Amino acid sequence: MEAQEQFGPVVDVLKALAEPTRLRLVWTLAQREHSVGELAELVGAQVAAVSQHLARLRDAGLVTSRRDGTRIFYRAAAPHLAALLEQLIVVGGHVTGELDLPLPSAPAVAAALQAEDRGPAARPGAMQARTAGA
Repeated sequence: MEAQEQFGPVVDVLKALAEPTRLRLVWTLAQREHSVGELAELVGAQVAAVSQHLARLRDAGLVTSRRDGTRIFYRAAAPHLAALLEQLIVVGGHVTGELDLPLPSAPAVAAALQAEDRGPAARPGAMQARTAGA
């Protein structure tokens, strides 16, 4: 599969999230659903602007809506959006130097750490696995 085909949908998601108001909207909607009026108040934007951003996010597949009488409520389309946004915050913190967090635990790193807890005999190459993930 060509890189463009493989990463095309990812690029589309990142483009949709690249605008600050849309990012705040998705962050808010990842917590719970809201009406357009509530969202406008929460993100400090005009209702018309929020509606346009929500249309863009809906087109990108990031939010869905439901109608309740005359009101429309929006929510995150996927439960994974909250985790994605949390990771973007972590990466942003690393880039800016504002966060000094440990590296994510890949399976090899986790196995190396478990072997360290059991003692030197149980961890041949454990240090190599740990530094390979750094």
